[in-house]
Amino acid sequence: MLERVFGLSAHGTDLRTEVTAGVTTFLAMAYILFINPLILKDAGMDQGAVFVATALAAAAGSILMGLYANYPIALAPGMGINAYFAYGVVQGMGHSWQVALGAVFLSGLAFLFLSLVRVREWIIDSIPRSLKMAIAGGIGLLLAVIALQNAGIVAAHPVTMVTVGKLTQPPAIIAAITFVVIVALDVRRVPGALMIGIVGATAAGMALGLAPFRGIFDLPPSIAPTFLQMDLAGALDLGLTTVVFAFLFVALFDTAGTLIGVAWRGGMLDAAGRLPRLRQALVADSTAIMAGAALGTSTTTAYIESAAGMKAGGRTGLTACVTGLLFVASLVLAPIVLAVPPFATAPALLFVACMMAGSLGEIDWQDATEYAPALVTAVAMPFTFSIAHGIGFGFLTYAGIKLLAGRAGEASVMVWVIAALFVLKFAVT
Repeated sequence: MLERVFGLSAHGTDLRTEVTAGVTTFLAMAYILFINPLILKDAGMDQGAVFVATALAAAAGSILMGLYANYPIALAPGMGINAYFAYGVVQGMGHSWQVALGAVFLSGLAFLFLSLVRVREWIIDSIPRSLKMAIAGGIGLLLAVIALQNAGIVAAHPVTMVTVGKLTQPPAIIAAITFVVIVALDVRRVPGALMIGIVGATAAGMALGLAPFRGIFDLPPSIAPTFLQMDLAGALDLGLTTVVFAFLFVALFDTAGTLIGVAWRGGMLDAAGRLPRLRQALVADSTAIMAGAALGTSTTTAYIESAAGMKAGGRTGLTACVTGLLFVASLVLAPIVLAVPPFATAPALLFVACMMAGSLGEIDWQDATEYAPALVTAVAMPFTFSIAHGIGFGFLTYAGIKLLAGRAGEASVMVWVIAALFVLKFAVT
């Protein structure tokens, strides 16, 4: 049955590899289970209910992506856009969280329409190849910053923005040693190198009292406080048009960037840099957004941590399904799942970042109209901490340089349309 549904042999993989990859992806992104409830709690939402909604939304989105699109790409409520939900829409604009959930649902509905009529597919296929390679590399750089931050190797600074962390602290030391071990294991072609590293770092943390063991099983909280609590009527108010547009816009380009970057890492893009079965992937993503809003969480999106599972050998939707099932299991396995500290997954993410940065070598470094916008795209992602903003800066730079260089004809109509939309987006948000 698995062979028939996922085509394991055709993709050069097997059940053991896919399961290992699914576990690796789950461990790399399980942090969302405790970070998302903390953020949405600040919007006035019940923390326990959001925990359950986060797990179920991630499970539904990942399994749908696996079964319908057959890609090893997991989905979950996105970081960044959840902060916009809590601190921008609810606290900043004064809307209720129910209205904000309604706006998320409407953006998902709009996504689904755009996906079915292939507008989203057209937009993604219209991204120039140089920018696609830059997106993959930029995501790698963003992952590197996240990994180094989680390991305590870099830290915030009020003047220089970023500085070196406390390198003599156990988390930084464990993360550094684990990174070296993961790379060495991968070079020696040891199966499950990333998962071995994550489990080993977690065990070391527990031994040192940095990751307390709180048991294995626990009953999940009730989802009732957030389930189907979205206020669609309130979200249809004309004053919330900008909010719906913001959710729609950020999620569109976050997902586009993640799909391109992760698919490139897995060798899934065709010769023209396009992603097969893109419409199915986008429909799965859109449906997951609506499901997440109904359950009671902010916008669901594709996760760049899926690249960790691909590095572990994941090549089919079975990887995403395994990840989704583990999110379901996390409802009763929360104590042990949440025991994995950030510094344990940091080395795996850093290694994936190294792999993804390789896409920058695919850029035409002889043509300034191609490599300049590409570098702006790649560098902007980690410095703005946003995939969508990086893509926006890249499009604007690409269009402007092509125009002033007298080579406007090399940019497609969609490039100009997207550049104009980003001008509007940056002007109103």
